[in-house]
Amino acid sequence: MIRILGVDPGLRHTGWGVIAMDGPRLTWIAHGVIKPDTDADMADRLAELCVQLRAVVEQHAPNEAAIEETFVNINPRSTLLLGQARGAAMATLAGAGLKVAEFAATKVKQSVVGTGAADKTQVAFMVRRLLPKAGEVKADAADALAVAICGAHHRPLSHQGLAQQRQKA
Repeated sequence: MIRILGVDPGLRHTGWGVIAMDGPRLTWIAHGVIKPDTDADMADRLAELCVQLRAVVEQHAPNEAAIEETFVNINPRSTLLLGQARGAAMATLAGAGLKVAEFAATKVKQSVVGTGAADKTQVAFMVRRLLPKAGEVKADAADALAVAICGAHHRPLSHQGLAQQRQKA
């Protein structure tokens, strides 16, 4: 059994979700949202994101991670800020020894809903259907669980042996 941590990065809300993959079967483990203080300085917000994400990794012991790629907003400043949160999250995950797969938002939506043009409501609906034990999931956590599901669906077979070796250690 492999545990995959999905992350939907953001400066205000970073969603996270952990699933277990046992062959083709996916099972919900946990999910949540990291909410750094929006009044804090940028460096402090990013540090808080890293500390809380590292705590998730320590608590749930995933074998690998998946993260959503930054999409280009109309506002370049927003894109840059989101990129900083994503970079902090990726560095934290890699620093914890996890292999990190990256997926475009359209790929995540297509994996879970069947179309890359799905909206957040459709993604949350399908996450609840695919992972019924997750219960009612808010948007950011649902997106993170969708990223984890996408990671499971697109997981290279070469990772399987590596993750099983880590699990035995």
